[in-house]
Amino acid sequence: MNEEWCLGCHLCEYFCAFVNSGEKYMPKAFALNRQNVPNITVEEGDRINFAVNCRQCDEPLCKKGCITGAISVKDGVVTIDTEKCVGCFTCILSCPYGAVVPNKEGKAAKKCELCISNGGIPACVTNCPNRAIVLEEVY
Repeated sequence: MNEEWCLGCHLCEYFCAFVNSGEKYMPKAFALNRQNVPNITVEEGDRINFAVNCRQCDEPLCKKGCITGAISVKDGVVTIDTEKCVGCFTCILSCPYGAVVPNKEGKAAKKCELCISNGGIPACVTNCPNRAIVLEEVY
């Protein structure tokens, strides 16, 4: 995240929620009575804005805190198996970045998984008008 480039437009949130909604058309994703929660949120400050999203930690605290083993790491991507998740939300409390949130039903946890189920190109990255969000490997 390049905080100094973030406009605070929240388009990353909308595109994240849309892509992860399972809908083909954006208007349907946000139709009445739909509560699509994005896996990324923008926090706005006086002079700086920044995106709160999963950092795909090498040693994720959310995984260590998961009592059911629902959180795993594969090819550097931290994922949550919603079938195994019991909704205890220990992972939410464990994440130092605040990047794990309840799903729209409030019964399981969810987080950014780099859009691996949607082609592997994060929607927040491709739709950020100012290129404030980038995907890069950090060593």
